[in-house]
Amino acid sequence: MTFSDWPWRHWCARKAEQPALRLNGACLTWRELCQRTDALASGFVQQGVREGDGVMLQAHNHPDTLLAWLALLQCGARILPVNPQLPRSVLKIMLPPLTLRFALVLNGDGGYSGLSALSLDQLQGSAGAEWQPDRLATMTLTSGSTGLPKAAVHTCAAHLASAEGVLALLPYAGEDDWLLSLPLFHVSGQGILWRWLLAGARLTVCEKQPLEQMLQGCTHASLVPTQLWRLLNGEEKVALKAVLLGGAAIPGELTLRATSRGIRSWCGYGLTEFASTVCAKEADGQADVGYPLPGREVKLVEGEVWLKAASMASGYWRDGQLVPVANSQGWFATRDRGEIVDGRLTILGRMDNLFFSGGEGIQPEELERVIGTHPQVSQVYVVPLDDVEFGQRPVAVVECEAGVDIAQLPHWVGDKLARFQQPVHWLVLPAELKNGGIKISRRALQQWVYQSLKG
Repeated sequence: MTFSDWPWRHWCARKAEQPALRLNGACLTWRELCQRTDALASGFVQQGVREGDGVMLQAHNHPDTLLAWLALLQCGARILPVNPQLPRSVLKIMLPPLTLRFALVLNGDGGYSGLSALSLDQLQGSAGAEWQPDRLATMTLTSGSTGLPKAAVHTCAAHLASAEGVLALLPYAGEDDWLLSLPLFHVSGQGILWRWLLAGARLTVCEKQPLEQMLQGCTHASLVPTQLWRLLNGEEKVALKAVLLGGAAIPGELTLRATSRGIRSWCGYGLTEFASTVCAKEADGQADVGYPLPGREVKLVEGEVWLKAASMASGYWRDGQLVPVANSQGWFATRDRGEIVDGRLTILGRMDNLFFSGGEGIQPEELERVIGTHPQVSQVYVVPLDDVEFGQRPVAVVECEAGVDIAQLPHWVGDKLARFQQPVHWLVLPAELKNGGIKISRRALQQWVYQSLKG
């Protein structure tokens, strides 16, 4: 699909009175969506927003967030979506190199020094910039495991290339309705938005409420395995027919149960720098992440996964300039260890996370995949703890559903992990390390474990 105008205008020209969007249950046609977007874009232009301006959007998913996002795109702005839970102390350090002009705060208190505050004013007209797919459109914070996150910059063309690859594998069109179940400040949430715009199908955006309620009338959703387990175990009937799973290994039992309910499941591997999914497959209980999607290239260099794709970020934004993400060979070196068998990629872990216990190599991610298949474990991290006899021993830090006794988990993994792989301690993930939605620093987690156990 090649657009000659903003995607919402494209679809308005072809099916103006057909449903485009459900906002808290209220349906908007493509014509009404264009009118709302035009009004907000005109309001932003009146407040001084110009093509190329950097705008921080601090918001949870909400109908207003989605409409503001489209309107800012239409203005030609560079959108930096920010999790409202991200500490101000982090933002104070992180924001200056990103050369922003404006802040639209929909969730949070107060303004930000040096940034002009925007409001959701609506004006008559259809202001904004011309459609230019190669204009820089978004700056998405990476979830690097150490240091401050970087801002990966994508064009609309890169986002659409990402969406095109996913939709070549996962059917979504016409009357299908995808729930915006992931936040727009994560690249996975943006992936949903651009698939909707590319397909011209329907999207549902709700204020936060129980997942079962948000899913009413939706055919598609992006979920983690724990969420799908809960849905299948619940009493609410859902109309789901396709789920894109992420965040953990996908147990074969889960896939079979979903299939018996008429729900097809896909899983894959993605990165912020590539605007979401790179490899994917229909879930089959195997550990691999599938084949490269159309428009993606994958190769291994000394065991490290290297990527190239039309969806690759234009660079990292720093002090008004783009810093390349690709190396001198034009590839992105992921620092992920992998193997390719019959064209299917398996991620073995991070190059820099491997540690040794009694001479045996332990890849934390391998253990995390196993522990993460427990239906009541929502997050798990395995980090090394120094040990006089063994060098280092594995410690598991878990986040579980309320009421789960983690003392039972060592028994559960007893027949699933080799003896040397079994964690010697199990700890509950502390709230202070969740860091507002940015991936948890393993270094900080390791320090916390040491302090907790060594005193």
